[in-house]
Amino acid sequence: MESFPKSALARVEEMTKVAAANPARAVSFQGAPGANSHLAALEIDPDCLPVPCFSFEDAIDAVKEGRAARAVIPIENSLHGRVADIHFLLPESGLSIIGEHFMRIRHCLMAKHADAKLTTAMSHPQALGQCRHYLRAKGITPIAYADTAAAASFVADSDDEGAAAVAPPIAAGIYGLEMIQEGIEDDDRNTTRFVVLSREPVTPDPRRWLPDDDLYLRGEEHPSRTL
Repeated sequence: MESFPKSALARVEEMTKVAAANPARAVSFQGAPGANSHLAALEIDPDCLPVPCFSFEDAIDAVKEGRAARAVIPIENSLHGRVADIHFLLPESGLSIIGEHFMRIRHCLMAKHADAKLTTAMSHPQALGQCRHYLRAKGITPIAYADTAAAASFVADSDDEGAAAVAPPIAAGIYGLEMIQEGIEDDDRNTTRFVVLSREPVTPDPRRWLPDDDLYLRGEEHPSRTL
């Protein structure tokens, strides 16, 4: 699989077209419309033009090639740790980290029909890891997919009545799915740290400094902020 599911493609193409007309406002992210990174981009800059990208590499390349001014990339989660491959991709990208953003992550189980007998749940491995206790308790088999919202799109396109997706609640509305249960993450403090990437560095504010990774992963209080 090297492309978004059919039900997501039209939205992806329209968002990409709009952003191409004004790359200075474009912010690339990995995932289909409705993914957590999409929501993070809008929290960071409500006036940005989000650009959905299939992979993290695609989101980074959009900035390197000038199709987007910034990229919003998740790097670690309070429940499931570091996002795979990101800590290798960032140093190789040649881009500068110009900001960070912490976002509370809420997952929803969604399917085509509310009364379906669900046997599988598709999502990004990070999301599945953040909901593993819930899925195990329900006897639902997790299946890894490219991202949360793309998983919702795939389920919407599928004929498998037993398939569900784990995704942000907004994805259910975008792709016409029924919300089975909200708030299925294993901890109600579930938080992901995102970084903002740009081709050019910015002068840092000396009053603001990044939290220590170890403190963050342990969920301990940092002198400058708490989760």
